[in-house]
Amino acid sequence: MSLPDKSLPVRNPHSGEIDYTIDPVSPVDVAATCKGLRAAQPAWEAKGFEGRADILRAFGKAIVANKADILSALTDDTGRSYISAMEIDGIPGAIERWVKAASELTDDTGRAGAMPFIEYSVGYRPYKLVGVISPWNFPLTLSFIDALPALMAGAAVIIKPSEVTPRFAAPVRDVIAGIDGLKDVLAIVDGDGTTGAALVDNVDMVCFTGSVATGRKVGEQAARNFIPSCLELGGKDPAIVLESADVDRASTSLLRASVLNTGQACQSIERIYVARPIFDDFLEKLVAKAGEVTINAPNIHSGHIGPIIFDKQASIIEGQIADARSKGATIHTGGKIEKHGGNWCRPTVITGLTPDMKIMTEETFGPLLPVIPFDTVDEAIAMANDSDYGLSGAVYAATAEEAIAVGRQIEAGGISINDGSLTGMMHEAEKNSFKLSGMGASRMGRSGFLRFFRRQSMMVNTAEVAPITVFDEANANLD
Repeated sequence: MSLPDKSLPVRNPHSGEIDYTIDPVSPVDVAATCKGLRAAQPAWEAKGFEGRADILRAFGKAIVANKADILSALTDDTGRSYISAMEIDGIPGAIERWVKAASELTDDTGRAGAMPFIEYSVGYRPYKLVGVISPWNFPLTLSFIDALPALMAGAAVIIKPSEVTPRFAAPVRDVIAGIDGLKDVLAIVDGDGTTGAALVDNVDMVCFTGSVATGRKVGEQAARNFIPSCLELGGKDPAIVLESADVDRASTSLLRASVLNTGQACQSIERIYVARPIFDDFLEKLVAKAGEVTINAPNIHSGHIGPIIFDKQASIIEGQIADARSKGATIHTGGKIEKHGGNWCRPTVITGLTPDMKIMTEETFGPLLPVIPFDTVDEAIAMANDSDYGLSGAVYAATAEEAIAVGRQIEAGGISINDGSLTGMMHEAEKNSFKLSGMGASRMGRSGFLRFFRRQSMMVNTAEVAPITVFDEANANLD
């Protein structure tokens, strides 16, 4: 049962036009879908790791085989083509990563230290139904970054994509419908916040990627329902460029790490702190390189960065630029929202910043590069940690050892050394979010797989059982 009278319009970020609609799935339908997924989950779990691996590999191949249709939808969703193709091509590799994780999982067995006559074994039981609520910046990747390991673990999964970028769901649903063994345990439902709330009420575990404000609501609802939540939220990632750093390398790296996908990534660098002796050289190089970045308008197949996907985000970016300018900041490149049907913002290098500016405290999610000088390393670390966020960061120095020594003092989960935003490329290294950037187990490394299991222990007494008389008060030795 859909809600045709409440159809949601969907804007094309490249053209700026409303060219698509979705009908949010009702809470009643969400509950019915979840009931069906639960019914099918035991058979899915019973297939074992090898059986599930074969089916998920078939799904990965089918995604790539249907690349044209999915790419067309993703391109309309996001206003970019190349990164959308990378999202599709990344699915088979992600599946293989979780297949490998499953192959390394073994039961823990042994004997109790204090009571060696008790043998135990610890098994892994998946949560039966996992809910995934995904964001708009990488629609396909961030829908399946949680769904694939959950499925490999033996859970059934329901995904609610963002209503900002929902087009890709239709061709992916078509792929799922053609995969025997998978179609009964994997569902994608269209909807808005009401649909997402209904999902949280009907699953055993929820994975959410998005803003702190919405993540707080999801986490609170999950806690009321007594289910675990994994929340990957916002960031205001700092980078520290030490005096010994290679200035050319750092400026090249930080430009990419700040403006890739138009800065619409939680691991984007949003604050750059540079040692004063190299500040002018760094700024000159960064400004020159930023000025060479092109936008993919009017030709979507030409240019380095795409449009701002969510129109409300353009207003946030515009507001941060205006606030900084009004308080005395200097804009070296970019500095405005360009209208070419949709909204674009070129890389915007800004100096003359003060701590009270919005650009220094609020998440930007856009291609703004505030650059701030520092005099001492302790000062740089203090400024980097002066944030409500703690997702990731970066440090540049002549040696990895020097950079790591500083990186260990940054209050963030993933620190890139002599490069930026490596957390978006490196899936093997576990990391946890600090502060408001999230909570729950890491989605990277072994944790990214193990979080979908509850441990169940079997304890076997190989000796005589203890009678109640053993606990008679008369037996107590109180001396």
